Amino acid sequence: MTDTITLAPNPTNKCFGCGGANDLGMKLTFVQDNVKRRIVGKFILGEAYQGGGGMGHGGIIATLLDEAMGKVCRFRDVRAVTAELSIQYLKPVKVDEEIVVEGFETDVKGRNLFLAGEIRNSAGEVLAKGTGRFVVIGQKEKATVEVRGT
Repeated sequence: MTDTITLAPNPTNKCFGCGGANDLGMKLTFVQDNVKRRIVGKFILGEAYQGGGGMGHGGIIATLLDEAMGKVCRFRDVRAVTAELSIQYLKPVKVDEEIVVEGFETDVKGRNLFLAGEIRNSAGEVLAKGTGRFVVIGQKEKATVEVRGT
């Protein structure tokens, strides 16, 4: 396995955050860091995602953290859904400046994955952070290749 994998939007996925088939979606691209076991994305939100005054909408900030944490499930090859999500809004997230969104695992108890995430500005200041409990609903489906004999 390579050290990093780029997680580009899937053109058939309709997810608002990371899907490529949602015309109104964010089409977020993340990097899966297999060494640090973290999911990282760098974004400039843009005006479409502001709540007012050039600051990111609180729901969009929660979406970014939920997406980053949800992708952490890839390290365990499982599918999981958000059961609880808690966000701390610490400083304004400016829509015209680059931010770094990072997700990582903090604990596992049975089917419950406890994950965390942060949004930082280019100076490294934490602007928002979140924690989540994700419940495993199944194994990640592996792509299969059908081989036909001649």
